[in-house]
Amino acid sequence: MSSKATTVNKPKPRRQPHRVRLPGFVSDQEIGLGDVIKRATYAMGIKPCGGCERRAAALNQWMTFSG
Repeated sequence: MSSKATTVNKPKPRRQPHRVRLPGFVSDQEIGLGDVIKRATYAMGIKPCGGCERRAAALNQWMTFSG
């Protein structure tokens, strides 16, 4: 008899974002890369859309800046 291993869809563990320290440039709060890009594009006059929010959330999960 052969035994088959059953595959169970386990949720992937959530990875921690890369943390970059920028003393003197960032306040005491952490800020995500997506939020940095969102603020820069808003300052240039680019209006955000729904895709921008999803992109910002994904980039925030990938990298954060701290002081």
